[in-house]
Amino acid sequence: MTQMQKEAHMTGQDLMGMVQLRPEDIGKYAIVPGPRERADAIVAKITDPVKNFSFMEYTMHTGDYEGIRLTTINGGRFAPDTSITTEILCNAKVNGLIRVGSCGALREDMKVGDIVVVDTAIKGDGVTKYYVDDEFVPKADEALSKALTEIAQNSLQANGLIENKVHVGPCWTTDAILRETREHVGKAVDQGAIAVDMVTSALLTICQLYNVPAAVILAVSDNVITGEMGFMNPDYYMAETAIINIALDAVKQLEAAA
Repeated sequence: MTQMQKEAHMTGQDLMGMVQLRPEDIGKYAIVPGPRERADAIVAKITDPVKNFSFMEYTMHTGDYEGIRLTTINGGRFAPDTSITTEILCNAKVNGLIRVGSCGALREDMKVGDIVVVDTAIKGDGVTKYYVDDEFVPKADEALSKALTEIAQNSLQANGLIENKVHVGPCWTTDAILRETREHVGKAVDQGAIAVDMVTSALLTICQLYNVPAAVILAVSDNVITGEMGFMNPDYYMAETAIINIALDAVKQLEAAA
């Protein structure tokens, strides 16, 4: 039988070497969106941003936010590409990571433009099974999540989301967005999921394995239960902006408490 000459073909350390990234090049905290446009919005809020690297479809910048060293990268829209950028950040030894993303709601009473702070993830992706067993539960960092929740609850009105709410609960991560059928959605809801995305379980799993505190805040873009599509709804775009501001405020709060 042919055997590999190395234990693993490529590691997180190898990825760092490929993009020529050193631990001292990144910030104390990282805010990680999925799309490049959301990352650009974060870069616009930091002082003297430096491009750490641009590799494949990922671009990382580091700069200062009100005196705090901060990194951002468009960290992936799906579990497989998210695992790559999360490995890079964890191997670079970031002290804390906040994902700002979007999700579908899994409760009738949740509206487009609502905000979800994830406490645990339900693994429906294809990445995490290569890292952990079926019983493993990906969990968000309690302190980071508490900060995000409190700031979000206090800032909805300031962000123009007067009729929207903040929800805390589990998020189901799936790789098959076009197979969100009654059967699969029902199973996730029975397990307690209040939202669905394509990233969270992989990101939280990898961060837990590296002991990197991580939290996830999501803007509700649609409702899987009612069938509502809100991708063009102004409330969604306001929530998308709001979660960036909330994450930045959480970084300030955590740094002040350090």
